[in-house]
Amino acid sequence: MKKLTVLFAMALFLLPLQATASVISSQPYSKNLQADILVKDIYNKAKLNGVINYQVFKEAYEAYYNTKGRKKPVLTIIDYSLPSTKERFFVVDLQRNKLLYRTFVSHGVNSGGKNATKFSNTVNSRQTSLGTFITDTTYYGGNGYSLRLDGLTPGVNDNARRRYIVIHGADYATRSFINRHGYLGRSWGCPALPTELSREIIDTIKGGSVIYAHA
Repeated sequence: MKKLTVLFAMALFLLPLQATASVISSQPYSKNLQADILVKDIYNKAKLNGVINYQVFKEAYEAYYNTKGRKKPVLTIIDYSLPSTKERFFVVDLQRNKLLYRTFVSHGVNSGGKNATKFSNTVNSRQTSLGTFITDTTYYGGNGYSLRLDGLTPGVNDNARRRYIVIHGADYATRSFINRHGYLGRSWGCPALPTELSREIIDTIKGGSVIYAHA
């Protein structure tokens, strides 16, 4: 009798554990959950907390993952929700989980002053475009060493080629310009970088890497 009582008590103790295990195992497999775990792992290993907003990084990674024809495990993020006085251009090596560059970047003269508030895909608008881009080849033009971009987001940035939206260096995209004027200079829609870093960054991201511009 005593032995039966002990067995009954043990059964009652184990029942909640078995029920919990049953509930967990019955949950459907979630690809979204798996993707979120992957993104968080990259985000943490690259030490991006406090550098890039997590939600922005997640959106950028999804854009990278869904881009056909990408050739490099490199992701560039431009966060135009930040003022031009903040470093808002980020290049992340997704293979090594490493932040390669963090620097200033200009926005279009008609997109706003210190903050970009207006965006366009229209030729001659002189405004910045958002969305997903893929990098192409380099050339020497009026702004020196430059990188051609193709806009991949229909109706949002797919006029990038027609608008001559390229990455190039500019004296007005530097910290010294901010120190003198209190804001970063503006382009005609191109994401212009500090002259001392532009060639190095262009050579890193040229030839089929993904750029995601957020606001």
